[in-house]
Amino acid sequence: MNELFPILDLFSNGDASPLLMILALALPILPNLWCIWHAYGHEFSTPAEKYGWMLAGVFVPVLGGVVYLLFGWRRTRGLADWAKPRKRK
Repeated sequence: MNELFPILDLFSNGDASPLLMILALALPILPNLWCIWHAYGHEFSTPAEKYGWMLAGVFVPVLGGVVYLLFGWRRTRGLADWAKPRKRK
């Protein structure tokens, strides 16, 4: 089984550091979290495109976030009006 999933080698050894285990589990999640957060705060050409990218980040683990990093973030039209920082007078 470890030949198919080399990441399991980290967990089979009792001497592996907990930080390394947390990093191994969290690293694949980060592109999806960034995809959801970035798409939520930016404008796209249509609302359907925005929600499509967000749904890809939620329902297609790892791959949805990586595809958004490669193609989706360039399709934004800037920050949404509500997400822009307020100017001080």
